[in-house]
Amino acid sequence: MRKAALPLIILPVFLHVQFAQAQATRTWVSGVGDDANPCSRTAPCKTFPGAISKTAAGGEIDALDPGGFGAVTITKAITLDGGGGQVSSILVSGTNGIVVQAGPSDVVTLRNLRINGIGTGLNGIRFLSGAAINIQNCYIFGFTSNGIDIVNAGQANMSDTVVSNNSGGIRISTNGAGRMLAALYRVQMNNNSSFGLRADGSGGTGAVSVSFADGQASNSNNGILAAGNLGSAGVIINRSAIVR
Repeated sequence: MRKAALPLIILPVFLHVQFAQAQATRTWVSGVGDDANPCSRTAPCKTFPGAISKTAAGGEIDALDPGGFGAVTITKAITLDGGGGQVSSILVSGTNGIVVQAGPSDVVTLRNLRINGIGTGLNGIRFLSGAAINIQNCYIFGFTSNGIDIVNAGQANMSDTVVSNNSGGIRISTNGAGRMLAALYRVQMNNNSSFGLRADGSGGTGAVSVSFADGQASNSNNGILAAGNLGSAGVIINRSAIVR
C-alpha cells in the first residue's frame, strides 16, 4: 500500500524592520511646505513643530520664504531663523507663541521672527528652562501677558528686537535660588500698558541682573521696574531713552 505524497507548502515569513529616520542638522520650512516632507531644502516642512522633530539637537531650522509657521515648544538646543527681509510669522490665539523647556546645558536661538498674539495670545516667548536664550531681530506684539517672559536661572541675550503693544513688555525673573543674567542691546519696548522692562526678584531667593544699553522704553505705566527684596533685582542702564 503506497502512501500519497502530501504537497510541501512553504509559508513566506515577512520580517518587519523599522529604520529610525536620521535627524538633519539643518532643516527648512516654507509657506507652501508639508510636514510630511523630510524638511530638506527641496522638500521643506510647513511648520516649526513639524520640522523640530526632524532636526538634531544643536541644529537649525531656516525659513525659505514668508509664511506662518506655528506655535512651538522647544525641548533641546536649536536655532529658529526666519530669514532676513521676509515675514516669518508665528500667529497665536489664547496660547503662547514659543515656549522653551530645554535641558540645563541647552542654548536656544530665536532669530528674524515676527510673533503676533492678535490681542488674545498669552506670552510671545516663555523661557522656562535651559542654559541660555538668544533673541535677535524679532518683533513681538499683541499679547495679554508679556511679550517676553523669562522664569529661569541662566542667561538671556536680546538684540535688535521690538516688543510692543502687549500688557507687559519684557519680564525677567528667576526660579528658586538661581541667578538670571540678561543683556539687552538695541531693544525697544513701546506701548506696553503695564511696563516696558521688569526685573523681578520677588518670586524666590534668587537674583536678577539686567544690562540695558542703546534701547528705548516708552509709553508704559512703568518704563523700567526692579521688583523684589533689596539686592534681588537690578538694572544697569546705558545710553537709553525712557519716555512716559
